[in-house]
Amino acid sequence: MKLKQNVVVVGILIAIVIGFILIKGSADRTGGGSSSNVIGEDSRMDLEGQQTKKLPVLVDLGKGTCIPCKKMKPILDELKTEYHGRAIVKVIDLRYEPREARKYGIRLIPTQIFFDAEGNEVYRHEGFMDKQSIRMKFAEMGVY
Repeated sequence: MKLKQNVVVVGILIAIVIGFILIKGSADRTGGGSSSNVIGEDSRMDLEGQQTKKLPVLVDLGKGTCIPCKKMKPILDELKTEYHGRAIVKVIDLRYEPREARKYGIRLIPTQIFFDAEGNEVYRHEGFMDKQSIRMKFAEMGVY
């Protein structure tokens, strides 16, 4: 009887240790295991194709489940069409690309980051950003 109890206790301890390892590994992969807010080298962005097109870029980072993110989706879709050929509007869903949160130093979602044509970060906004505010920021950057 005592042997059976010991086996059960050891089994439970092993399960707890394995669970802890899995949770810790998941936090490290999603950026939850580090307090570092490094944005990247020189706060430059490196979206595919951006350097060859030399266009300003708006990167919106959020999750399709948060209410402000859901409100921004149709706005960003319209802006992609409206600014086609003049600026790039990139939406990154952190549910599917969690490493991007660490890469861009995301603390709150949604976050919008504006990059100039050279890839330098020029402005960052946290939370919902309405269409007119985005248009005004693009205008300040010389994008009409």
